Amino acid sequence: MNAERLAILIVCALPGFLPGQQSLESDFRTTGPAVTAVFEPQRAILQSSSAVILDGRREIGYGVVVSADGHILTKASELEGVENLSVTVDRTNYKHVTTLATDTEWDVALLKIDATGLVPVVYAPTSDVPQGTWVVANGATSRFARRALAGIVSAKIREIPAAGGIALGVVLAPAKKSLTIQEIVDGSGAQEAGLEKGDVILSIAGEKITRIEDVSAALQDRKAGSTVEVVCRRGDKEFIAQVRLFAKGEMFADTMNRNDLMSGDFSKRRSGFPRVMQHDILGSSRVTGGPLIDLDGRCIGMNIARANRAESFAIPVEDLKELAARLMNPGGAGAQAE
Repeated sequence: MNAERLAILIVCALPGFLPGQQSLESDFRTTGPAVTAVFEPQRAILQSSSAVILDGRREIGYGVVVSADGHILTKASELEGVENLSVTVDRTNYKHVTTLATDTEWDVALLKIDATGLVPVVYAPTSDVPQGTWVVANGATSRFARRALAGIVSAKIREIPAAGGIALGVVLAPAKKSLTIQEIVDGSGAQEAGLEKGDVILSIAGEKITRIEDVSAALQDRKAGSTVEVVCRRGDKEFIAQVRLFAKGEMFADTMNRNDLMSGDFSKRRSGFPRVMQHDILGSSRVTGGPLIDLDGRCIGMNIARANRAESFAIPVEDLKELAARLMNPGGAGAQAE
């Protein structure tokens, strides 16, 4: 379906529309049933080729079906703390779910369910499409049925740097030719790695650390989500910790700017991605992880973050295909076995 025909269909779905109108009845707004009905063919593809990720009965995200035998890609950080993980594909719920691998740079996890005969997504040939191109994604699901939300590609593909730079998640106190951990930030990579107040940092990524400036230099080329080797001394013993790096702006998420306050719900991690497609589909952080499809029903990317009220990010299809192939290969570089 081309964009011109789609525009005609949408206008036809709006009886009594006047050019000067300031608002529409709810049925005829972007998320209204009269408009979403136009996207029924795309909704049917989401029904069969996207997965609903659940914690008990609570919907926490979506996934992209990438193989007929049950491989599913989803947003990794949304799985943290989940105690009762299950996956629904079409109308079937699968209770036994295994996390096979993760890629922390992209914030993607590969899940496996015991299934056969699933309908994997069909990849689009390219993500290089004009701004204004129509795209479709999952909205909140009903008990059995996927819902479709539509929008447009709203910016050129680009890198999203880590908000505020990256950090270990510690507050450091300078001492004579050394740095001592004065505080550990809750939920940080340092806390995950078991670092403690009073530990002395000796080196990061093989670089000797004696000043605050040394920490910045050792981390300057690192990406959010990547892991760095930190050598510390605790008492009279040295040890090595593998510390996951976070974006500073997301580690201290309690400090929100004016745009954040207006945006409502957004993803826990929404920066530090190598490349993203940006679109304007409305939704919450719970609708990330699923496929972004074009009007021909092909997967043009994977939704990875709800950034704010006007911006959502998706991993472009070229990168998504590479991720799927690498994570499904146990020897793939960068895959981290669970």
